[in-house]
Amino acid sequence: MLIKKPSDIPTSEITSETTYFKRRSLLKSAGAIAGSAALFGCADGAASSASKPLGSSPQSPDTSEAAARLKYLPANKSMAASGLYTDETLTPEDDVKSYCNFYEFGTGKGDPKRYAHQMTTEPWSVLVDGAVGKPGKYGLEDLVKPHQLEERIYRFRCVEAWSMVVPWVGIPLASMIKQFEPTGSAKFVSFETLYRPDEMRGQRSAFGTIEWPYREGLRLDEAMHPLTLMVVGMYGKELPNQNGAPLRLMVPWKYGFKSIKSVVRIHFSEKQPATSWNILSPREYGFYSNVNPDVAHPRWSQATERRLPSTLLNQNRIATRPFNGYGDQVASLYSGMNLKRFF
Repeated sequence: MLIKKPSDIPTSEITSETTYFKRRSLLKSAGAIAGSAALFGCADGAASSASKPLGSSPQSPDTSEAAARLKYLPANKSMAASGLYTDETLTPEDDVKSYCNFYEFGTGKGDPKRYAHQMTTEPWSVLVDGAVGKPGKYGLEDLVKPHQLEERIYRFRCVEAWSMVVPWVGIPLASMIKQFEPTGSAKFVSFETLYRPDEMRGQRSAFGTIEWPYREGLRLDEAMHPLTLMVVGMYGKELPNQNGAPLRLMVPWKYGFKSIKSVVRIHFSEKQPATSWNILSPREYGFYSNVNPDVAHPRWSQATERRLPSTLLNQNRIATRPFNGYGDQVASLYSGMNLKRFF
């Protein structure tokens, strides 16, 4: 069950000290494709004047130098009409790294940051199967290197009614899918998170409610939409473990649990796949899970959201917008659908 309670955000940071080296080399190769793309420090919205060389030795955990800086095409105001950029105030990077839902490491908001360093992310591969012309097990480098990394500044809305604004770095999922050559029978795409109980303490907890591994899915047209991103970094640096390293999904018009973390399988099918929260409680969590202020969660309203950072005394409440404010870009995907029934 979702746990709704304020969590103390610890002042110390704990991330992996041993898993960055090869991933840095990989992302350096991917970034090289970007040509003249600037090294961009996104936490303050300004270009970075310096960066650590990619492929260097691991640094002490979670300093500004610890995660490799990436080369990518930065988002800019000209992309606002397409939904790829917002000028809303960015959530502080430390808040995004410290306030997470990643139940594989525990149900508390601070648990992922506290324990995710135990997850090994190198080497990493993704199994691609189902209705595709090129199935197989792809190394992370095979998925990333053919593409130019791009920045997207998106609103992020959790089903628990809190929200953030985050600068993600990644690859349009559509570009990655084209590598696999989906067949004409492919109507849906499903994803699975890493299942490794010896490293992911939430998966071995006696109090867990989710059937592991964690599963999510999209219609193929949703997956191919230009807003849908496969993420390898945020704030101009590679992803921390607690935020879904080394590869996660980002679908900004849907509730956050649809944006599955630490992906190890991508499956193409003709039939709608089963998804974890929908299996657990279909009355509360629909397959589509589009942000909709007019469809309340059975236990709380979705009409407003708490924009982080916030405090008990200053909730920083704002109105929730249909499709999280991306209606101009995605509403046509659901033309004629009853969004209260297909929630």
